[in-house]
Amino acid sequence: MRKKTLWYFVGFVSLLLLLAGCGTANNEPDTQGSSNEATREESYTVKHAMGETTIEGTPEKVVILTNEGTEALLSMGVTPIGAVQSWSADGEWFDHIAADMEGVEIVGTESELNLEAIAKLQPDLIIGNKMRQEKSYEQLSKIAPTVFAETLRGNWKENFTLYAEALNKQEEGEEVINAYDTRIEDIQTALGESVNQEVSVVRFLGQDVRIYHKDSFSGVILEQLGMARPAEQDKEDFAEKGVTKERIPAMEGDVMFYFTYETGDGEATSVEEEWINDPLFKNLEVAKSGKVYKVSDAIWNTAGGVIAANLVLDDIESYLVEGSEQ
Repeated sequence: MRKKTLWYFVGFVSLLLLLAGCGTANNEPDTQGSSNEATREESYTVKHAMGETTIEGTPEKVVILTNEGTEALLSMGVTPIGAVQSWSADGEWFDHIAADMEGVEIVGTESELNLEAIAKLQPDLIIGNKMRQEKSYEQLSKIAPTVFAETLRGNWKENFTLYAEALNKQEEGEEVINAYDTRIEDIQTALGESVNQEVSVVRFLGQDVRIYHKDSFSGVILEQLGMARPAEQDKEDFAEKGVTKERIPAMEGDVMFYFTYETGDGEATSVEEEWINDPLFKNLEVAKSGKVYKVSDAIWNTAGGVIAANLVLDDIESYLVEGSEQ
């Protein structure tokens, strides 16, 4: 009787082991989950403006501290948990990204960070900029791995490439850049001889008027398109600031795009109206030919990111490509 009971017990244990073995062999999701866990634990090091930073796996909770960086993240399918507010009158998000930023926590401005708000979000990556936030780097690095771009001027692609590396999304980043470059080529072809038009770029602010050169956001895009600039603006620096009305002739071109940075008090709009109605301005050939176009300051200058860059291309297509609606 004992032998019979023993054989029943051995058989029962063998059956359990068999079932357990089958369960492990067929449990593919668990096996893949373990692999993914290992992948997330892998680290990589990013060289940036402040040195080197090691990041564990692909970051999921990202805080971004520049407007152009916000656009970079969104274009690669990443919604930040926190971001600096847009440079807009209402102190929230630019209109062209507002729908994608719902629920994102504001963590100050590019020039004045809210470190407490950033820390509360417990990010696993912070992306900022040396030009704006160098003094806060050490504090930010104590909160989470922090990567800084060098500057906010010049070609936005340079910062974009760094952000893609920091996010561990180089492939997605390449897709965004390739799509943009294809648009540049298509618009160049569509422009034809119009690419030789001299494009003037002007900005009105409450306390300042500027003529923009080639090392500005819009200037870089125009150069990528191969468009000509007036001799007074065909310079490698950022802009001529503090322009007086005696410099209105330097605004001359075959086409002019201008934009106004309005903070909500109406002052910049008043400056704009005063200047474009000035007899010297009205005497410009570009004004007399009706080729002075007002465009969005956020898109043509302030946002500075890849989404805005594509919207600038939309404007150029609309105004300069023959047969486009205006």
